[in-house]
Amino acid sequence: MSPDRYLRTFDVLDLLVRFKEGLRLTEIKEALGLPVSSVHNMLQTMVAAEVLTVTEDLRYSIGPRVVGIALSTVASLDVRPLARRHLQDLAKIIGDDVYLGMHMGQRVFYVDRCMGTQRISLDIRLGERLSLHCTATGKLFAANDERLASRALAGPLKKLTANTITDVHALEAEYQRIRTQGYAKSEEEAVDGVIGYAIPIRHANGDVAAAIHVSVIGRRATKPHEHKLLEAARTCAEQVERSLGHYKSSPALSVVAG
Repeated sequence: MSPDRYLRTFDVLDLLVRFKEGLRLTEIKEALGLPVSSVHNMLQTMVAAEVLTVTEDLRYSIGPRVVGIALSTVASLDVRPLARRHLQDLAKIIGDDVYLGMHMGQRVFYVDRCMGTQRISLDIRLGERLSLHCTATGKLFAANDERLASRALAGPLKKLTANTITDVHALEAEYQRIRTQGYAKSEEEAVDGVIGYAIPIRHANGDVAAAIHVSVIGRRATKPHEHKLLEAARTCAEQVERSLGHYKSSPALSVVAG
């Protein structure tokens, strides 16, 4: 298999993972800008290898082999089982949805979710790539990883809401602010009406192992609630960190007045 063909299989997977109902050949061809014959041959090979499945009406979807690999990969991320109970407790304390964020290579994504007590919540898909310039968790990882920061600062910075940071210098300053205050905040930068917070969970060596992400919707985003949330989330992070062998005090969270 040529290098280009090999890479295109990942493009297909990255496309199909976003469509539970699957896509037809022509839809995949148009999305990837490839010739029909090339896409057809590649899809047939992937189906034969159980990387994809195809329905009677010729819709292609993610296959059992990929699902198995994905589940095994998530299971191998040892922070997840250690954090689960603590995340559930945090969701009960603050009432908002709580996520566990991680990164592998250049990808930042959520691997777990604990529902809060609020009737309204977001439907954020686990495993979906998070933006490094406008989501709280994406910004947190980028602020603490030079490679991710360089990738984000190379641009372009896509504008998702009126509050999205699209200036490279402003984003660089934002990363510095995150390192100083010890947490990241997205003020309706990725989704209108949603405030996101990300608090680091650190390995024994001090590196960021994962992130606790909390999504606050609408009028709940008050300063008193922010103080409660950050205090509870930091306590939650410290509980997980002890299981990872990290006992050294992390940078104190400082809530910016405003």
